[in-house]
Amino acid sequence: MRRTFTIASLVLALALGVLGLAGCSQDDGATSGDTTTSDELVVLKVGASPTPHAEILEQVVEDLAAEGYELEIIEYTDYVLPNTDVEAGEIDANYFQHTPYLDDFNAENGTSIVSAASIHFEPLGLYAGKSASIDALPEGGKVAVPNDATNEARALLLLEQEGIITLKPDAGIKATVNDIAENPKNIEFVEVEAAAVPAMLADVDLAVINGNYALSAGLSVTDALASEASDGLAADTYANIVAVAEGSEDDPAIQALVKALTSEKVRTFIEQQYGGSVVAVF
Repeated sequence: MRRTFTIASLVLALALGVLGLAGCSQDDGATSGDTTTSDELVVLKVGASPTPHAEILEQVVEDLAAEGYELEIIEYTDYVLPNTDVEAGEIDANYFQHTPYLDDFNAENGTSIVSAASIHFEPLGLYAGKSASIDALPEGGKVAVPNDATNEARALLLLEQEGIITLKPDAGIKATVNDIAENPKNIEFVEVEAAAVPAMLADVDLAVINGNYALSAGLSVTDALASEASDGLAADTYANIVAVAEGSEDDPAIQALVKALTSEKVRTFIEQQYGGSVVAVF
């Protein structure tokens, strides 16, 4: 009789335990149901150079959250991976380049990446290294320039603007060192990756540096010996863009990103933060 009671008690306890677990499962389900997918933010992944692109993107995190998007900023320190990751669908957009660079990248890599909007322009600057001025540039002096096709052309055009070299008449925005028609001081050009140019300053007489890399190195366009005009052809041609995979330009998330980045809030931030080293073009 005692044995029967014990087994019955065990069966009863197990039954109550199962009911208890079922009750917890129902409670958990109800709790999960309270957080519906409509209340969750849609993740928007955007690749960017640290300065100024990622800094500008940080200004719109809350604005995008209010529109239902969680902006995830992924920083890159090169000019290749942000595009290959967009093409592969690893990120939704990138913000680091201008259209001529993107056009060359697409042509060379068979990618289909397009501009969704132009945001800002970063004037290239000519900075002093061993030589304190353009006039002090010696015979056979060294000048560092970015080695990618579009930024090297910009650098050479800036050097021509300052009378250091003369390019062939038809060189234009595709200019390379092979297009130099006159080099009266026999300048030696040190061609390196754009990100590495600031580190070359101590080893060369002058250096042409991209605006974002100048900022990262603690330089300002006001420190430059010369720079591209912010209201000229360069500003129109080399505006930095939000780039996306072809066909996604009109996606709601991309349109929300563009709207946020072309706001007066962002324009004011750019003007106050960068002092002319970055110029809004919207």
